[in-house]
Amino acid sequence: MKKKRILVTGGAGYIGSHTIVDLIESGYEVVSADNFHNARPETFAGIRAITGVEVKNYAIDLADSRAAAAMFAREEFDGAIHFAAYKLVGESVEKPLAYFRNNLNSLLNVMEGLRSQGSSNLVFSSSCSVYGNARELPVTEATPRQEAESPYARTKQMGEDIIFDFCRANPYCRATILRYFNPAGAHESGKIGEDPANSPSNLVPVITAVAAGKLEKLTVFGDDYPTRDGSCVRDYIHVMDLARAHTLALRHMLEDKVPNNPEVFNLGIGEGLTVLEVIDAFERVSGVKLNYEIGPRRPGDVVAVYADRTRAAIELGWTPERGVEDIMATAWAWEKQLGKG
Repeated sequence: MKKKRILVTGGAGYIGSHTIVDLIESGYEVVSADNFHNARPETFAGIRAITGVEVKNYAIDLADSRAAAAMFAREEFDGAIHFAAYKLVGESVEKPLAYFRNNLNSLLNVMEGLRSQGSSNLVFSSSCSVYGNARELPVTEATPRQEAESPYARTKQMGEDIIFDFCRANPYCRATILRYFNPAGAHESGKIGEDPANSPSNLVPVITAVAAGKLEKLTVFGDDYPTRDGSCVRDYIHVMDLARAHTLALRHMLEDKVPNNPEVFNLGIGEGLTVLEVIDAFERVSGVKLNYEIGPRRPGDVVAVYADRTRAAIELGWTPERGVEDIMATAWAWEKQLGKG
């Protein structure tokens, strides 16, 4: 039986690369599209070392409609997982037009390319940021979306709306929207992990960079939030658990006769940890004391958000297998491996 052929946009990125590994190990053929805006070509060597497979990559800007159309004219896909997007909350506040232009145009071009092939089967990388400052916790898929706290979050809200509108107009369309929380950790092999081409901004890679001496100190943005220790609360999920959920969501569309109305799933552990609790967890696992300071609140940050993952468990059969200690152990092992390069 011929392998299903899947396009992974942003395939050299953090979540994209780990998902490619899970897809290959699950029997899919993968083609990537990544222009290395915030990723490194060396990531594909890590994927090859883990899977034994050389992944074909199109180093194109998917926001460029001509480049995207040319790729779709050369390749045929059974489905796509769309990760490619700018994702820095603070940067989006400073450069909103760049985020709208890139994140929305790339999505439109991928959807247009799938339509040109008479197919859909799109998994969209969304975010818990679409909930804004939710009025109840944990959030479920039915929790009303609040006002976006950043242009980045608004691009995710708008992306979801575009997908819903497109599927209403096209009966053949099948799409799954995955709202995930805070990915962290690395592949257990130590061969791939979070290695942005630009300076790290997410909490866990900043923690490991400080512990490794690459950064002088960590800033905790705010200690006066209405939480148990004053720092923001987030739901941290291991990247390989998250990768697995993408494979299961894709399989759900390809093998089950799902309706064309897009399905939405929260992906998180279901527990909220404060920033200070995450720091403490790293120090326990690594034995390294972190140099950190308390700074002012950061524009665009929500106070607290964590998931109710019941629906993903029931409909996708997805259950996270790793906790915060696994996240910290694999992230630290990956950071130390980077130091040998």
